[in-house]
Amino acid sequence: MNSSAPAPAPNSRNDMHFVDETTAEEVSVDEVAIIFSFLSHADIMRARVCKAWRDAAKKTLVPPSDFVVDSVRSYNAMRVMATSLPNLQQIALYHLGEGHKYSDGEDPDEERAAVTANYITHDINVISSFRNLRVLHINTKLRWEIHEAPLNGRYPVLFDFPLLRELSVTTSDYLKFDLGMVSAGCPSLKELNVIFTDNLTGDLSSLRVLKDTLEEVTIVNCRKVEGDLMDLADFPRLKELNLRGTKVIGDIRDITEGDFPALGRLSLPDTVRGGMDYQFQSISDVPSFMHTIHLLLQRAPTLFRKSCLSNNFGWSLSVDSPDWYDWDRGNGSGRPPLRLRFIQAGSRLGWCWCTRFYAESCEINWLDPEPSRDSDEHEIYIEELHRIERDIDFVFYSGYHQPPSEEEYRRIVWIR
Repeated sequence: MNSSAPAPAPNSRNDMHFVDETTAEEVSVDEVAIIFSFLSHADIMRARVCKAWRDAAKKTLVPPSDFVVDSVRSYNAMRVMATSLPNLQQIALYHLGEGHKYSDGEDPDEERAAVTANYITHDINVISSFRNLRVLHINTKLRWEIHEAPLNGRYPVLFDFPLLRELSVTTSDYLKFDLGMVSAGCPSLKELNVIFTDNLTGDLSSLRVLKDTLEEVTIVNCRKVEGDLMDLADFPRLKELNLRGTKVIGDIRDITEGDFPALGRLSLPDTVRGGMDYQFQSISDVPSFMHTIHLLLQRAPTLFRKSCLSNNFGWSLSVDSPDWYDWDRGNGSGRPPLRLRFIQAGSRLGWCWCTRFYAESCEINWLDPEPSRDSDEHEIYIEELHRIERDIDFVFYSGYHQPPSEEEYRRIVWIR
């Protein structure tokens, strides 16, 4: 027999087991745990071929990876990993499949509980084993399809992770929780994203215990969330704040130079004076709001999304304002200019009052000075201004920098 011939590769399960046991004797459990920390959760689970490596898996801080619980099979995998891989850092809870649900929580919706009474129940408390959890997503919406975790009631166990950095809850009809529960159970939280969740309650001030950690707060279309915008003004790390669709109150004019020092993106509800779709009670209030927007943009040019500026924040004069009046439909005249529009010509920003469909506008109120005539920017400014003037009729309300009174409006439409 030729002694130089290569030895056959181990093919059997016993051969592989023998190799792994030998290796395990040479590498400590702690060293294997370090090696495992560079692998995904799936690879670690496959690598647990001997007792030493199973012990190493239990000690491994699993790198963040997308572990999604979206079926009974993946739920059973989570249950196994609760003991074999307890240092998993990222979990997403979605739909379990037709006829399956998690056990009802505290104070469940009784009608929903009755509808799902015959569903196969799974224990959600198993998630409490993952004490090093950094990222938790509950539900998701992909295009028009909603993958909702079958949760009903309050589950303190879902909001009790001392090392959690990111919490996201989307489109949950029956999950009940409050901001105080989140801030108390997740003291390391950096990102809070809650969208279309009817049963989130609480006051914004509950988040103050997270002042030194929060970097992003997105609470959208959660109508039971209240509080004052300025409760978060001194958060040193807060970079993004979106509160649209909440009942938070305030006034953007209260934001001074030292407030929200790290903020780079802002979107506010209509219950905040100056928020999206806010309706002004007085024409005379508008210039001060525009001045505030200008100052905020100078501090952070990308503070508002382009869509917000292009849609002019949805600002208009309220029909309840004493300054409001209806348009004269009798003679085919134009509508009164009771909506607001931002004008961007080159680097120069301004605003004007305009009609409902922006067809006719009052004079532009400029917030920035005209670019120097000797600069390249001036040519761009003039070119874009001419384009704006072609698209909008500034003649009908020529000479007016704010809407005319009702009496003046009737006179204008009569003459023209």
